[in-house]
Amino acid sequence: MTQERLLRRGLRLEYATLAWNVVGSVVLLAAAAAVGSLALAGFGVDSLIEIVASAVVVWQLKGTAGDGRDRRALRVIAAAFALLALYIAAQAAHTLLVADHPGTSAVGIAWLTLTVAAMLALAAAKRATGERLGNPVLATEARVTLVDGALAAAVLLGVALNAAAGWWWADPVAALVILAYSVREARHAWRQAQNP
Repeated sequence: MTQERLLRRGLRLEYATLAWNVVGSVVLLAAAAAVGSLALAGFGVDSLIEIVASAVVVWQLKGTAGDGRDRRALRVIAAAFALLALYIAAQAAHTLLVADHPGTSAVGIAWLTLTVAAMLALAAAKRATGERLGNPVLATEARVTLVDGALAAAVLLGVALNAAAGWWWADPVAALVILAYSVREARHAWRQAQNP
């Protein structure tokens, strides 16, 4: 496969990721609002942040990103993850302290199940394309997509345990997985912005 075809394939994979996350953020935030699920809300906001990350990769693949703009984009991503972590920490503490029982969402469970499969498939395709293209940005973003699939699985477990066993605390505990990931990604993006 030629470099040009590989580049087009990489862009198509990023556009597919963008489209999935746009739809997913709407579906999950609506489902979260309907049932009061912190885990669904956290993953919905995480999907919005992933949209920004994928847009940065598209920008880089198109060859229009410069050092200054890369730094600004990484700082925006770092700030977004930091804000997500603060939101989840505050909401999880409140939910656990007052024992606020979230409802169950069949739509949320179905979307998360599909998201696990979609993100794992996209991650494998991005990794292979990034390696063949010799593009470390696409290969690295493949790891972000893989982690997104793992996060979806963790949130799915929490939401499913709430729905199946009535373990209301599993929902905010699943959100804490997103909190840990958000802190890690905020630190990583900030360090990258300082040392491009």
